[in-house]
Amino acid sequence: MTLALVATSHSPLLEHAELDAEVSAELDGAFDEARRFVADYDPDVVVNFGPDHYNGFFYRLMPPFCVGYAAQSIGDYGSQAGRLDVPEDLARGIAEAALDAGLDLAVSLDMEVDHGAVQPMEILFGDITAKPFVPVFVNSVAPPFTPLQRVRLLGEAIGRHLAGLDQKILLIASGGLSHDPPVPRLSTANDAQRRGLIGEGPLSPEARDARQQRVITAAKDFAAGTATIQDLAPEWDREFMEIVASGDLTPLDAWSPDEMTRIAGNSSHEVRTWIAAYAALGAAGTYSVQYSYYRPIRELIAGFGLTTVALDPR
Repeated sequence: MTLALVATSHSPLLEHAELDAEVSAELDGAFDEARRFVADYDPDVVVNFGPDHYNGFFYRLMPPFCVGYAAQSIGDYGSQAGRLDVPEDLARGIAEAALDAGLDLAVSLDMEVDHGAVQPMEILFGDITAKPFVPVFVNSVAPPFTPLQRVRLLGEAIGRHLAGLDQKILLIASGGLSHDPPVPRLSTANDAQRRGLIGEGPLSPEARDARQQRVITAAKDFAAGTATIQDLAPEWDREFMEIVASGDLTPLDAWSPDEMTRIAGNSSHEVRTWIAAYAALGAAGTYSVQYSYYRPIRELIAGFGLTTVALDPR
């Protein structure tokens, strides 16, 4: 029937950071705008383009893309845990449409997702089971990365399929923009970190708490100007947001992973979720951004962006 889009940064630090009152109010206002947009649209189902942070996908087998036919949230950083309401027929149709278009992807009959997928659902709906939900994993953390052109083509294939369905579908893109949190890198990992990146054995509650506390501490140091992680890149963020808002995503095809990392940090690749979702919406018709918010927020280790986007009337 129709599609709409909310593209937003996420941060596991939203419930852990001490934000300035003005910044907190501004961010709450952006979330309120997104909630109003979604309430007015009243979708039947959500298709979520999200990353993972070595919680559900590991180097034992790291696909560039994966569609979940069933899924559960692990509940990291205090996010809501539990089974998601995944309509398997819709998920299967999405996967088959992408494969028919020549886009190689994996499927999962029991996908595990983390805050990167479910945080927008909590913000927009208050509950991760409020709407049927199809998770589309886009690898955004673990090099090597597929070219951005392939991400765009994936989104277009999914969008063409969804546009032919008799449903009101909300696309969610969750990730980015510029940020460089203290996540282990395969190229520099020690033996213990490599085992974690491979996914050898379940992460104990104590180990998970320690990992999360490292990020929380790094954010406090980053806000104080004493952290060693890479700085945010507001100019890069704004350029990216202008390109996706324009309706022509092809200039992003030339962006290389190495340059993205150099300019905007190791986790800037999460903008791949935005590219896929904007491309999906664009495949259904021309669109216009209804609301756009951006602010570099050091306490969240994030160039934090949020947009709501609707198809133009025909």
